Amino acid sequence: MPQDLDSFSIKNWSLDDRPREKLLSKGKDALTDAELVAILIGSGSRNESAVALSKRILASVENNLNALGKLSIDQLLKFKGIGEAKGVTIAAALELGRRRKLEDAAEVKKISGSHSVYELLQPILGELPHEEFWILYLNNANKVLSMHQLSKGGMTGTLVDVRLVFKKALETGAVSIILAHNHPSGTLKASQADKNITEKLKKASESLDIKVLDHLIITEKAYFSFADEGLL
Repeated sequence: MPQDLDSFSIKNWSLDDRPREKLLSKGKDALTDAELVAILIGSGSRNESAVALSKRILASVENNLNALGKLSIDQLLKFKGIGEAKGVTIAAALELGRRRKLEDAAEVKKISGSHSVYELLQPILGELPHEEFWILYLNNANKVLSMHQLSKGGMTGTLVDVRLVFKKALETGAVSIILAHNHPSGTLKASQADKNITEKLKKASESLDIKVLDHLIITEKAYFSFADEGLL
């Protein structure tokens, strides 16, 4: 006899197996990633519980939440039991997590080296599927006065508006800048375009007595620093 369609709904589980109740009684830290995702989706399918479905989704990305956050709605919809509403809920929850991490990173205001730049910008750039180019504007104590996205979606020398870069530097009173962009491919090698942009902005900065301190290439788990590698 076929099982009832709702037999795998969370509301029909034993009390000890319900992640919502577990969160209330034991706290959010007691839940596994799969249980947290199960709360988001609410129910599984006819033959699979929400937790089992969540485990299957997580297994497809090697239980990596950053990788899960990169899945598109269309990719999530390929899992049986995930409809548009559930896919959107998962995507929205993970985006909130990314933004929370970004706010935490923004508290790192003083730049002490390339690693502190990476800590600041990795939450912004590390997981993006497209390229973005950012400028950090610093005062004479190496504190970040402003952060500005210069371009999005690609990067060539023609996308760099030198006037805009240094107009903002003068407006904020910056004495130095740091350049940064991401490589979604994960490659940590500076291209000729990367080097050309760095040189272009470095030359323009000299007449204004503003220093280009570094240029970072950022990926999800690592970075390349022009300054550390002696390319500035």
